[in-house]
Amino acid sequence: MADPTGFLRHSRQEVPYRPVDERRGDYEEVSVPLPIDALTTQASRCMDCGVPFCHGMGCPLGNRIPEFNDLVYQGRWREASDLLHATNNFPEITGRVCPAPCEAACTLNLGDQPVLIRHIEYQIVERAFAEGWIRPMPPQVRSGRRVAVVGSGPAGLAVAQQLARAGHDVTVFEKDRSPGGLLRYGIPDFKLDKRILDRRLEQMRAEGVTFETNVLVGEDLSARYLRRTFDAICLAKGACQGRDLVVQGRGLDNVHFAMAFLAQQNRRTAGELDPAEPQILAGGRHVVVVGGGDTGADCVGTAIRQGAASVTQIEILPAPPEGTNPQTPWPAYPRILRTSSSHQEGCRRLWSVRTTRLAGTQAVSELHAVKVDWREEDGRFVMTDVPGGELVLKADLVLLALGFVHVVHSGLVESLGLALDERGNIAVNNYHTSVEGVFAAGDAMAGASLVVRAIAAGREAADAIDAWLRRRA
Repeated sequence: MADPTGFLRHSRQEVPYRPVDERRGDYEEVSVPLPIDALTTQASRCMDCGVPFCHGMGCPLGNRIPEFNDLVYQGRWREASDLLHATNNFPEITGRVCPAPCEAACTLNLGDQPVLIRHIEYQIVERAFAEGWIRPMPPQVRSGRRVAVVGSGPAGLAVAQQLARAGHDVTVFEKDRSPGGLLRYGIPDFKLDKRILDRRLEQMRAEGVTFETNVLVGEDLSARYLRRTFDAICLAKGACQGRDLVVQGRGLDNVHFAMAFLAQQNRRTAGELDPAEPQILAGGRHVVVVGGGDTGADCVGTAIRQGAASVTQIEILPAPPEGTNPQTPWPAYPRILRTSSSHQEGCRRLWSVRTTRLAGTQAVSELHAVKVDWREEDGRFVMTDVPGGELVLKADLVLLALGFVHVVHSGLVESLGLALDERGNIAVNNYHTSVEGVFAAGDAMAGASLVVRAIAAGREAADAIDAWLRRRA
């Protein structure tokens, strides 16, 4: 146990951000790591509970959180790194972008502030890279089996690394110019510097993973080719079918899906942008982001950095309560009001607002909406328009951050003839699809979710694929 009285003597210390005026002018990461002595103090707050919900219910990966907190407190950093990597392939990713359900499930969260778990994880892996402790782990024996992984997001990368370490020859196919999927093209650089991703990819290449980029499987390569060339296939394509806004004026210019906007800026930052590609830019424009989630917040921060005249984020649901929510009690992840670093940089947020139409000539110039009221009827919530609640927002650029419906069906999914579940995701049984030898992992089979859940699913899918291959040996 780190310190039996640490949680009584020390308060939670939040991770600071760079000054707003400074970070608005660049795409560097916004957070500032705590000094080591402060981090050790934070690790001492772990109570070493009899039943630690943080890694049982809170963490999809089952990270052994009390143990690595104790190791950090004792200064045994390398052992902490080994313990962390035993359950998590990419703690440098989750330590930056995970919403930390482990902290929500921390026992201290019952009457105090939870342990600073995510940042401790971040500091463990960063020290491990700095000290050279993270090295390739190639297999000693090769199986001779070939596996194709379609998609290089968090699930695909986890599948690939686990299978390569098990001795299989793994090829990852990615439709974009560089591997990383959502991690590279969906998450802004100010939350995840892509050099962090590249150093992990170097490790994976040294372990035997091959990356084939600029390949759209289903068009550039046929499903038949994959089936003939590889012993097993894993689809980790994500849930990229965006939820659209079906209103009058949707076809006007300057109305875009959020991911198109975010991906383009990430390519611009990386120097990958095709100069012939139509530009989606917020500079000098009044931007309205439709959707109140994390993707919407990423649009807010990106629009601000591009020099937007104003940014408004609207959400059809009511504002969640601050602090606690009796509808989502501990140890569940609470639905409460959260303010991201992007919101702090200058954004108006409107809740319980339903978009009714978009107006303009060729390009959008206004977003028309109405305030709505939510009430519970027969155990479900019903939305009604508020009389006289109409409003008009100036909008030169509208970004749709309404979430994702399911995996894209056209192309590979249809050509393989895969069965789908009632929500349109790829149907699986222990990660095996309806087609023999074809597996699915992450959002493609579960729907849009957290990066940490995608990594966990990728690890589990790799176990299922490895077992299936060995039974056929």
